[in-house]
Amino acid sequence: MSNRKIVGWLWHASRGLRLQAVLNAVIGISSVILDFAFIYATKWTIDIATYRAEGSLRVAAYALVAIMVSKILLGFCRKWVSALLGVRSQNILQQRLFAHLLRSEWNGKEGRHSGDTLNRIEQDVRDLTACITETFPALLEVSFRLVGAFLYLFHMDARLACLLICIVPCFLVLSKVYVRKMRTITRDIRSTESRVQSILQESIQHRAILKTLERTGTMIEKLKQTQRQLRGHVRHRAVFSSTSSTLISFGFGTGYLVTFLWGVDSLQAGTITYGMMISFIQLVGQIQGPFRDMTRFVPVLISTLTASERLMELEEVPLEDDANPIAFAAGAGVRLTDVSFKYKEGGRTILSRFSCDFPKGSTTAILGETGAGKTTLIRLILALLKPTEGHIEMYDETRTVSISPRTRNNLVYVPQGNTLFSGTIRDNLLLGNPDATEADMREALETACAGFVMDRPDGLDAVCGELGAGLSEGQAQRIAIARALLRKGSVLLLDEATSALDMQTEQQLLKNLNDREAGQTIICVTHRPAVIAYCSQVVEMKRASAS
Repeated sequence: MSNRKIVGWLWHASRGLRLQAVLNAVIGISSVILDFAFIYATKWTIDIATYRAEGSLRVAAYALVAIMVSKILLGFCRKWVSALLGVRSQNILQQRLFAHLLRSEWNGKEGRHSGDTLNRIEQDVRDLTACITETFPALLEVSFRLVGAFLYLFHMDARLACLLICIVPCFLVLSKVYVRKMRTITRDIRSTESRVQSILQESIQHRAILKTLERTGTMIEKLKQTQRQLRGHVRHRAVFSSTSSTLISFGFGTGYLVTFLWGVDSLQAGTITYGMMISFIQLVGQIQGPFRDMTRFVPVLISTLTASERLMELEEVPLEDDANPIAFAAGAGVRLTDVSFKYKEGGRTILSRFSCDFPKGSTTAILGETGAGKTTLIRLILALLKPTEGHIEMYDETRTVSISPRTRNNLVYVPQGNTLFSGTIRDNLLLGNPDATEADMREALETACAGFVMDRPDGLDAVCGELGAGLSEGQAQRIAIARALLRKGSVLLLDEATSALDMQTEQQLLKNLNDREAGQTIICVTHRPAVIAYCSQVVEMKRASAS
């Protein structure tokens, strides 16, 4: 990925972060101006004390005190800017990327582990925010310091200034080699950190499975091996960085020694004053300091380039077009015509020229063997996936529109498995409809055969853990159905949503759903023949032949 493209993306990403960056830059440049003022005031004071300049020592002392107090106040302001705006800046960028991820297209075959994605949203966003709001302003500050110190020294002694600045070409050559190598090492470190987080996340999430398989030791060893790789990359970076820093420090030390000897010789010859000698030494520090800071900034800038590339990859997935939703207030049917689908080019064909009509108000049971494409069919109707061929429509008596994210507002979906979020039962239900009243929630729970919720001591405010911890699979499934029922829609999609229910509860639930809202179209994926008795039509799907 080209550096120009990354810089353009960084400028776009800095929206909302620029206030802190500008304030830090202003504070930094003001600090540099005060440093130069202090150098001048120091020289003036010494020259007054040695009778090489006219003036009042008291005035000079007041000037030094005023400059020092001003620097202390600037440091105070810098800390307050960081405290008040630092977290805000990180949150802005994190929210922006989080929103993009949630609103982007979903293809059903994620190429990136969720642990890697989380690592990017957390660590890479933190690195990038620090660079935009802290490092870039600091880089501007040291550049201003370098130019100002050089001009100041050039004004005092042009030959010494030119001699010291000769280090720049060597520095630039070394930097180019250094950046190229460090960028590769940093990329390896960030990728390995993502793998570590992926192992931790999966192992904690599936701890019960690892225990029953008696493979906890396997995952611990896998973590150790990955951490060993991470340590190796970090050690490689440390050795390379330390060697480079040592060479640069040797150059800086040589420059300082040259300046000191130059000043001593000039002082002995009587061509400079003691004040000028002190100023020379201070200005050399002002020139070498920026170069030393730049060596410290290089790893940060490389980490920023790496973080930018990784975050840009998250934004490569295009956003869904869900603006201006199309509503079917009086109910709708769904029609598939010659629909074919495969998850990736060259992969297995899941659906092949599949056609089916789900009329308005109908209840359809979708049967079929594993791998026949039942869940894929539901995802296509939800517009989470796009058909490879053919088309899918939603229709009523007056119009027909193609299925898209704009028609998703007409769909009520209950997926298979446990899909509850950590929090209270009320929190979960309100995800279905944030405006639902307690009466609405009670009604939805009754329809979903989840009246047991109101019998619990805390009722709707009972807390459930991650993935419904504290509830049985059947209880969690019924609460998930109630959550979906709070969302008003023309078409209800149930994807094995009753798999954890006993037959009697399942039959009562289906009866409640049929009686609940006339005109609602129900599409139910199931393996249970008993469901057929409550359906107006049955669609049996077969596994498509290999492509």
